[in-house]
Amino acid sequence: MTHRDDVERYPGGLRELAEDLGNMRYDALGRFLDLLAVKMVGDAAQDEGRGRRRLATALRESAEHLTAAAEAVRRAWRICEPHT
Repeated sequence: MTHRDDVERYPGGLRELAEDLGNMRYDALGRFLDLLAVKMVGDAAQDEGRGRRRLATALRESAEHLTAAAEAVRRAWRICEPHT
């Protein structure tokens, strides 16, 4: 697999992607962050299997941070939801 520096099927750049993701409802953004965390855990497992322990550790750490961010975004959603 080749790692790209853009999102192949997204027409905008990374700044626009960040803006568009940030404009999502917070419950949906939380789900996205959870899915991204799962992807990072899977990548970590593959890299661990290839003997890339430092990389696997960094990817697992990123997954933990993504999960924490998802939880914080869901808290924001619970605050906003009654007003939407």
